[in-house]
Amino acid sequence: MAATTPEVQLPVTFFGDDEFPVEWESEEEKQLHWWWDDLHCPQPLSPMWFDLGGWWSTCAYMFRRFGAPFAVDWKAKLVNGYLYTAVVPPDPKYAQEIAPYYGMVMPIYAERGLEWWENRLRPEILRNFEYLDNFPYDSASLPELMVLFEDALDIQERHWRIHWILNLSQFQASLDFQNAVQEVIGEVDKDLLGRIMVSDDDRNWDAIRELWEAKERVKRNAVLTEAFAKETPREVLEELEKTAEGREFLRWLDEYKREYGNKAIYSHEYVYVTWRENPAPIIAAIQGYLATDYSFPEALQRLREDRDAAIRELMGMIPADDVRGREKVQAALERVLRMMPLTPDHHFYIDQGTFARMRYVLLAIGRRLVEAGLLDQPDDTIFLKYHELRVLAANPSAIPNAKEIVRERREARERAMAIRPREWVGTVTHWSLYEEPYKQGVWGYPQKFYDSLKREKREPAAQVEGLPASPGVVEGIARLVLTPEELDVLKEGEILVCRMTNPAWVVAFTKIAGLVTDSGGQLSHPAVVSREFGIPAVVGTTNATQMIKTGARVRVNGNTGVVEILG
Repeated sequence: MAATTPEVQLPVTFFGDDEFPVEWESEEEKQLHWWWDDLHCPQPLSPMWFDLGGWWSTCAYMFRRFGAPFAVDWKAKLVNGYLYTAVVPPDPKYAQEIAPYYGMVMPIYAERGLEWWENRLRPEILRNFEYLDNFPYDSASLPELMVLFEDALDIQERHWRIHWILNLSQFQASLDFQNAVQEVIGEVDKDLLGRIMVSDDDRNWDAIRELWEAKERVKRNAVLTEAFAKETPREVLEELEKTAEGREFLRWLDEYKREYGNKAIYSHEYVYVTWRENPAPIIAAIQGYLATDYSFPEALQRLREDRDAAIRELMGMIPADDVRGREKVQAALERVLRMMPLTPDHHFYIDQGTFARMRYVLLAIGRRLVEAGLLDQPDDTIFLKYHELRVLAANPSAIPNAKEIVRERREARERAMAIRPREWVGTVTHWSLYEEPYKQGVWGYPQKFYDSLKREKREPAAQVEGLPASPGVVEGIARLVLTPEELDVLKEGEILVCRMTNPAWVVAFTKIAGLVTDSGGQLSHPAVVSREFGIPAVVGTTNATQMIKTGARVRVNGNTGVVEILG
């Protein structure tokens, strides 16, 4: 990639300017390559989530446990409200010494990781969830809840240590498979390997199957069908309350929420309302399944058939007389397929389920502090920091202005929504751009770095203006969709650009990160449903579908009604 931009000489630095100031704690910090974590945390962070340490809090443990020769830590930095992270390179001597250990133990993780998960690690997580879910939140005293808070912190840290065991086990199995393919066959299309490395049996598929079964139940019942014909999820829920059949369906909904509702639009936070608290996304998904007559068995079968066809294509590339090569690829293939469920399952139990339960603990503490007149609403606890919350709970007079602190931080987070974060700050080196493995595989570097340099040289972004329909700011890749039949191509995290939405489109709201429409006002279907989902939205632009094309990077500001076309 660097060959296409020979004018760029590494290292390249950015230490802040008037438009995007950066506060540095040390000269050493400035020498790291910090990149915006728009994958996990595209929005400004809450103080509590950053203070307690999100996904990065156990990274030093990860690198130590596995003897990783490519890094020793993964740090986090808050810049203008947004999360930036940096991988810390190892000392060359240490990396050279520890590399054989890494090479020795990682095959064991690849071979045994799934067994550990099923027999030891998942049962441990379920026991922890049982403790948190069955705690007597309503009757517990504030001191009891504060002790629960510490227990939940311990659980969060332990679950993230488990996360890295799963993550690295699967990573090694995937790497072994790709290496076996490279050795026996040579270069192979990455899309082909991607079609092979999929899961068809995990908690995500379980959740989808139960939604499909609910959709089939609605289809068979005229009363439920009439309720689900309402335009928005809120109206559907109100209609269900009116009938015996509807109330019975709501009992199923309560069970589904407890099992599958412990997630929010952005899982890496405490600030967002979960599906367990607001089931609008669940209702909308069923509405979408009804509108498209979604078939779970057919969808699963399509995935399996495509995976099997890709496997046949891959194995067909191995000469018939290369028995040893075929056996090598087959063994690596079987191992990686067994490991594939670990990706959706670790998201379900750890990224989603663990952070959601920490939110519930903070809300319970918040309710006690509201009753005592110390805070205005339960989620105010999320706008305090760890030390502040403990001091406020035990000695309120030490923080007499807690309500004011929370208001100021809420306002600061709202102001941060208007900022367009830079892709990176600090120092970009050859190592950080090409040798450190994480940002290349997950965040799209080095291409993203060079794209950011090109954007800095361009004229100000073109804009589309409309009505602010649902608050928040999000930046991402646009997907122009003109008919409901095209919704199948919509990818997770994209910005949906369309003329208008109606109930047939609601399945899209479970995928998208933002919405822009040509038509509609602040009480229109896209505006109402976006607010229910917590998705930033701009409506009534009149010309978004003409101005924005699929693949364009856009920034949707649901606070101001402005959509920037970034490139």
